Amino acid sequence: MPACSRPLVASLAIAALLPLLGPLFGTVPAVAAATGPEAPSTVAAPERVIKDEVALRIGRGGVARVRETITYEFGGSRGLERAFVTKRHSSVSEDRVNPIANVRASSPDGGPAQVAVTENDTRTLLKVTGNAPLTGRRTVVLDYEVRGLVAPMGAVEELRWTAVGGWKVPVDEARVTVDGGAPIRNVNCFAGPLDSAIGCTQFYTNHTHTQGIFIQQRMSAGEYLTVVVGLPAGATGGKPIFERRRTVATAFSVNGVTVAALAGLLALLIGGLGGLYLLRGRDARVVGKRAAEGDHAPVEGSRFEPPDGVRPGQIGTLIDERADVIDVTATIVDLAVRGHLLIEEEDRAATGRLDWALRRLDRPSPENLLRYERLLLDALFTTPDGAPRDSVRLSELGGTFATRLAKVRSAMYDDVVEQGWFARRPDSVRSRWTIAGLVLTVLGVAGTVALALATDHALVGLAVIIAGAALTYGGQYMPAKTARGSTVLAHTIGFRAFLERGELPDDAAGEMAAPQRIALFSRFLPYAVVFGVVAKWAKTVENAGERAEGADNLYWYEGPAEWDLSEFAESMRTFTLATSGSISQSRGM
Repeated sequence: MPACSRPLVASLAIAALLPLLGPLFGTVPAVAAATGPEAPSTVAAPERVIKDEVALRIGRGGVARVRETITYEFGGSRGLERAFVTKRHSSVSEDRVNPIANVRASSPDGGPAQVAVTENDTRTLLKVTGNAPLTGRRTVVLDYEVRGLVAPMGAVEELRWTAVGGWKVPVDEARVTVDGGAPIRNVNCFAGPLDSAIGCTQFYTNHTHTQGIFIQQRMSAGEYLTVVVGLPAGATGGKPIFERRRTVATAFSVNGVTVAALAGLLALLIGGLGGLYLLRGRDARVVGKRAAEGDHAPVEGSRFEPPDGVRPGQIGTLIDERADVIDVTATIVDLAVRGHLLIEEEDRAATGRLDWALRRLDRPSPENLLRYERLLLDALFTTPDGAPRDSVRLSELGGTFATRLAKVRSAMYDDVVEQGWFARRPDSVRSRWTIAGLVLTVLGVAGTVALALATDHALVGLAVIIAGAALTYGGQYMPAKTARGSTVLAHTIGFRAFLERGELPDDAAGEMAAPQRIALFSRFLPYAVVFGVVAKWAKTVENAGERAEGADNLYWYEGPAEWDLSEFAESMRTFTLATSGSISQSRGM
């Protein structure tokens, strides 16, 4: 082969291998750009900081005035972002802060110059934007002030600051100059992550030892250059700035305000207990006084009368200041004893279940009924659609009866006020105090949340919550009897003691006939229902003496076939439980 043809062959061979070698050496785009008519003419370069130069001068009070000159390679964005670490945790309850202020931006070569500052937890973000997308190199100049950089440390003042960093793009070169205005004792710097202990590329002082110079080559995105300068003690008089950290621990810290609030709460609770004693204690004092003056258990043979002539439902409301379901049950038994209705126990063997029928009886003089008694009879003997009925099974109570029962109980509260035993309805008094306590509790919760978010006095709100809860609970005991009500209660205490003994009184000669003793027993039974001693008191009927004809039933209670008074105690116990369960839940004394 001729010598002149060898270069040609070599050139053809190289041209044939270029497409294969191109990916290894990054030459394909260049070739494509030169030979491919449809290849793009430009490729966007990745953005980066070419150089970040920070000139920092420390003034009196440790205020640092900074000029930062940034040479930035734009690749189509409208601006740049620079994050400063302006808050660090110093202790459990404090953060050291370095506020940045008076931020200005400019550009000598058409770069972005509109600056926006936002704070985000431990960082302050600077966004410098322009009006249009930018490409190529631009220079941006930032001027700002930083406070709290200097801290006294024994014989020196130390300046420590993450002067460069917080970039989302790499930095080719960073340079920081610190002018302390006084001879610099020592310098140091660290590069890399925020808490890095790796030294920077280069650091030194100028020939007058008044400037510290720090240089770092090639920083990755998210890395920092931290500079440290030691100055003579008192050179700037600067001090670190600390900020109270808002945490659960600090929000509920014990301080003068919270201690005073808790002391006030204690005084309030003690005062509330004192006020409650004045209201509730009056009942006990009056009862004790009346008893000392001769209020004995009012049992005198056949001449016995219930305490002050009051009805069982009234006594139940007086004792616990509540018109309970058991008081309604006792009223039903009392209405039967007084001849307004008949209670018939059905034969379980025939019906397959235990049930009772209530039958209304015509009384010649219903005017002796109290208002709540009339409402109760109407509730029992009125169908859900409003039509009257002569009888009703206990198991059939339901439907509209619950609404009517509420009216009966409301009338019972009105009755004890009309009797002069209470100045106001006990349920209304409880409701007012309970609502006030709940409102105070809700305000305390809202106040606690607000105080925990903004201050260190959240315990004040907690104190309000406790006060509200105490008020809600104490409100249940706020109804107080009048002197007249307390006198009736004194009689009631003696009467209850008599019924709890479960013994019928004998007449003067000790010869009370069995029907009379059964009648007296029946008269007392509704009160035994209120006091919760039905089982014990009902057993006395078994010892009522020799029964007369028809004594296998009471005039107000009829049992099934083959039933006699020996079974009455159990029948009465189950009846009261079933009645209370049918209309609502029974309550204990």
